[in-house]
Amino acid sequence: MLRIGSTIGVPEVLRDLGADPSEVLAEIGIDLSLFDDPNNLISFVARGHMIAHCSERTACPHFGLLVGQRSGLSSFGLMGLLAKYSTDVGAALRSLERFMHLHTRGARISVTSDSGMATLAYQIYHARTPGNDQVGEGAVAVAFNTMRDLCGADWKPIEVRFANRKPANIQPYRHFFQASLRFDTDQYAVLFSASWLSRRLSDTNPELLRLLQQEINKLEVQQGDNFLDHVRSLLRATLVTGHSSADEVAALLSMNRRTLNRHLNFQGTNFRKVTDEIRFEIARQLLADSAMEILQIALFLGYSNESAFTRAFRRWSATTPAKWRMMATNGTRNIR
Repeated sequence: MLRIGSTIGVPEVLRDLGADPSEVLAEIGIDLSLFDDPNNLISFVARGHMIAHCSERTACPHFGLLVGQRSGLSSFGLMGLLAKYSTDVGAALRSLERFMHLHTRGARISVTSDSGMATLAYQIYHARTPGNDQVGEGAVAVAFNTMRDLCGADWKPIEVRFANRKPANIQPYRHFFQASLRFDTDQYAVLFSASWLSRRLSDTNPELLRLLQQEINKLEVQQGDNFLDHVRSLLRATLVTGHSSADEVAALLSMNRRTLNRHLNFQGTNFRKVTDEIRFEIARQLLADSAMEILQIALFLGYSNESAFTRAFRRWSATTPAKWRMMATNGTRNIR
């Protein structure tokens, strides 16, 4: 489940495109009143289906992008406030990364910095969910607006990346982002100078920050976070950065490797099994939703060569990546 806040602009976009929001949403069983409160909840799958349906009904292939353009830091609710009153941009983004699971369990954001370049990325967990491309494009627009909210209008990305195929018309993307665009990559992300991470925020308020943190801590307790979900979430983010060893994941959870293994064993699994599950999820998503070469996917997932990846994929699915991609493209396989 996730807050409707990140897609609160759906009715407005429908109206702008000449459609009746009540009518279009009713066709998929959604009442327009859902958008009356940004804290109302919708499932991740239902949200994707809704965006895909609206895109089809309006004949607008970049519907998700238009919806994302209407959201920013405020769409994260309490998390957004915590970020807003943080000491600097880096701290704000790290708080969003840390507490994203309170906003949605269907995706994760990650913040990385390397060689003077920072990346704010959005990763969808559910491969082959209807509307994934639309949701991903909207998320990049939200990330763009979030950075503008934190840094001001003079902030500009160096590059914007999309995990989906290049659309026939990229003018709407050029017009909004005003930056270099790359499609068919391994992530939805905005890249910018890492110097922005140290920029002080003008609304910093230590006392308010402390109170907000207390409220978020209460929410975590109320939601009864699942340890295995946390490990999976971290692996989805760390696999793409090359820092996904058991020791590194355990450190992120403030424990040692032995404690991590003990917790996983208690839930009937182990670190290798969970890592394989996440690699398989990401591999399926990239094979089905992108045009990346199989060697690129293999290297992206940490394999030394294509053969090693193929052996692992065959162990997971009883077929090769190439055959799986062909069946997924032809719609002859039940994609899970």
